[in-house]
Amino acid sequence: MSIKIEVTRYSQANLPTHYGTFLLSVYHTNVDDKEHLAIQMGEIGDTEELLVRIHSECLTSEVLGSLKCDCREQLEAALEYIAKEGRGLVIYLRQEGRGIGLGNKIRAYALQESGYDTVEANHLLGFPDDLRRYDVAAAILKDLGVNSVRLLTNNPRKIEGLEENGIRVTARIPLQIAPNPINRFYLMTKAKKSGHLLKLDFSDPEKILHYQKPAV
Repeated sequence: MSIKIEVTRYSQANLPTHYGTFLLSVYHTNVDDKEHLAIQMGEIGDTEELLVRIHSECLTSEVLGSLKCDCREQLEAALEYIAKEGRGLVIYLRQEGRGIGLGNKIRAYALQESGYDTVEANHLLGFPDDLRRYDVAAAILKDLGVNSVRLLTNNPRKIEGLEENGIRVTARIPLQIAPNPINRFYLMTKAKKSGHLLKLDFSDPEKILHYQKPAV
């Protein structure tokens, strides 16, 4: 029997950023011990077709500047996109490493250094491809009065996750970041094995790289 998701807005304040001032709300839930964030610009109550990004935490990229993924660039692009429109929302979910946690994510990184892709590494650690959930995001949207969204994403699972939980997705807006020499193989794996809707040209074998340590 599934648990009904309940979210509680715990705290709220304005947050000045490089992209403008956002209203930052912290949410608690009845299904985990995480503090999830709603990063809002403009009035959004009782809203249809709001511009929304559902984003999962990535400490290695967003804090440490890792080049292994495109998470930081996607988050920044979403904030900039919303700021230009003047209204929108980023829901920041605390589900590091596709839901397996930071420690296991780093264990997966170690396996990737041996040549495994992200999906293979997760499987070797005993995890499925992706443990992330989007019912919490849907509950936060409902709490804020959002009924339907235009979703900034390349991931069809996010669309399915919202719609399965009562949020209509009226449009998908691609959020593709140009690959760098280190994350090209990661992005190819996202497209080929995880179904992400990416337009990539990997016809040149030299561009399909496993992880390589950058030159010192």
